[in-house]
Amino acid sequence: MATNETLMQYFYWDYPADGTLWGEMARNASELARAGITALWLPSPCKAREGYSDVGYGLYDLWDLGEFDQKGSVRTKYGTRAELEAAIAAAHAAGLRIYLDVVFNHKAGADATEAVTAIPVSQDNRNIEIGPPREIDVWTSFSFPGRGDTYSSFKWHWFHFDAVDFDQRTSAREIFRLRDKVFQTPVDPERGNFDYLMFADLDMSSAEVCNELRVWGEWIVRSLNIDGFRLDAVKHIRFPFFSEWLDAVRGAFPDRELFAVGEYFSGNLATLEWFLDQTGRRMSLFDFPLYFNLRAASEGSGNFDMRNLLNDTLLARDPALAVTFTDNHDTYRERTIQGWFKPLAYALILLWEGGRPCLFYPDYYGAPGQPSHRRMLDRLLAVRRDHAYGAQNTYFDHPDVVGWTRSGDADHPRAIAVLLSDGPGGSKRMNVNRPNRAFLDATDNIGDAIVAGADGWGEFRCNGGSVSVWVEQ
Repeated sequence: MATNETLMQYFYWDYPADGTLWGEMARNASELARAGITALWLPSPCKAREGYSDVGYGLYDLWDLGEFDQKGSVRTKYGTRAELEAAIAAAHAAGLRIYLDVVFNHKAGADATEAVTAIPVSQDNRNIEIGPPREIDVWTSFSFPGRGDTYSSFKWHWFHFDAVDFDQRTSAREIFRLRDKVFQTPVDPERGNFDYLMFADLDMSSAEVCNELRVWGEWIVRSLNIDGFRLDAVKHIRFPFFSEWLDAVRGAFPDRELFAVGEYFSGNLATLEWFLDQTGRRMSLFDFPLYFNLRAASEGSGNFDMRNLLNDTLLARDPALAVTFTDNHDTYRERTIQGWFKPLAYALILLWEGGRPCLFYPDYYGAPGQPSHRRMLDRLLAVRRDHAYGAQNTYFDHPDVVGWTRSGDADHPRAIAVLLSDGPGGSKRMNVNRPNRAFLDATDNIGDAIVAGADGWGEFRCNGGSVSVWVEQ
């Protein structure tokens, strides 16, 4: 029996740096699987520049998963390699797949500086040089003294990078393009060329670099038995690299389906489609255009036109490759979707036909300053798991109240009807094709039953600023 895929981002930026995440995940795996989660997106488990306190994006050593005494600790923020392996085993035993966050764009926390000629370039347009070449001292020597040659003998030097943002000799903080290097294409065209993002930027035109990343990719799948990847900062990396890397790693495991989703942080649908075409549709993308629409609706004080909720989104245009979400570790630190709208946003991504929804850890478990929505999420997850199947009819025909129905399938025969309102609430006549059948609101926001007419249509209701999910009884 087919089950709807549902991801969960199992971390957030401010998760305590106490080394407990892997153990917590192992304890919660079975409970999450029963709730309807099918896969967990884990943070990068690799040693980062701030050791046990680093979220993982200041990547230092890909090959140290919390095993070697480097950057002031053996463990990472989330625990040791042994604890990670035990957590993945527990997740697999519960029926969950594991997708690992992969940080390839840059490295940080080098072990020594190197002298190299470099050219400063403009922050606003990296194609413009703003000074003559000069010799600078750059943090680009990675010798990994705590790990040595275990797993890999590769050592990184300045010629494996194309740019940095700091000159140790003068303490100047500028973007410096190194020696004879060039920024690669195609990448996102923002700022002229958005190859450079932060720290020491990997030179993806280097055969040595690409080979090291390929070897690591095969090693990490084999070592941890993972099921796929979340690829960080894909807009800043030469697009063909991903086709080459995914083909190589997947080719090494022909009997496995290795899922991949990229983080292309852009609300421009055409840009996301361009990336999907450039990479031969080898990966999914997070639906940032949908996220921005949901955030705008939450901030609209009831004045957002709900008919436009899906406009210019991957979910509407390319649902097979859309990973939908309501917040992530980056967005929630800035302008999160407002709490009153979270149930509506989750109802949309969980119960809509198409897309692969991703829950966010603080929305489920709560976090400092972030209330838990678990009670509502468990109800929506149960409907997704048991009933959100089959053909869909949509009713996005009113600025305040929109809805849709799902007809079920042979294995999940109950129909559902979903109604959202960012305004005063109301009702909508929708076809569920279930003559004279009763429906109850799985959210308990409305207590009375609604009975479809003899023609299979029903007048379904929801309260103001709320959601109701009507399930056939």
